[in-house]
Amino acid sequence: MPSNIINADGITRDARSRYRQRAEGGAHGAFEAETKRAGGAPRAEVEVLRGAAPADIAAILGGEAGEVVVRQRRMYNGERLVQLAVTYIPASVAEAAPAVAQLDTGQGGIISRMADAGLAQTDVVEDVTQVPATADQAEALGVEAGELLLAITHIGRTKDGRAVEVTRHVLGRGWTLRYGVPLD
Repeated sequence: MPSNIINADGITRDARSRYRQRAEGGAHGAFEAETKRAGGAPRAEVEVLRGAAPADIAAILGGEAGEVVVRQRRMYNGERLVQLAVTYIPASVAEAAPAVAQLDTGQGGIISRMADAGLAQTDVVEDVTQVPATADQAEALGVEAGELLLAITHIGRTKDGRAVEVTRHVLGRGWTLRYGVPLD
């Protein structure tokens, strides 16, 4: 089964299995499951608040872009901060699946809590871009302000096309992203 690889050179994030195995071994989401599977020691510092989404995220959420639940996470492998992730969830989704607004979202994380509430994500698109590190990101990740970092914008949609989650991951140095495309 595809898995992440963690070594001295960095982290390989294998998207071919990450969301299907998000509850493996009692994990509370894909990052925890994949990091444990790779032999790492995952942990996250989480802050949850309500607010407005930035314009680019609001455009993705469309009519759901009013007030959102914002989950800000600093994600570590051991003591090393490896990524910053900010998730935007429409308030209507948080009302239907209130656990997504909790610090501890339980086994499988927010994707599982949404599915429990009838809002299963059936389509995920991830756009990978390079972004210049902001001063805050640079300080947190130990890079120079303006240094180009990989950013993943994850968009989770339900069967009817409704965007129920947008997460922006900003990765520290040393990441490789692996994707697979079935050709049958």
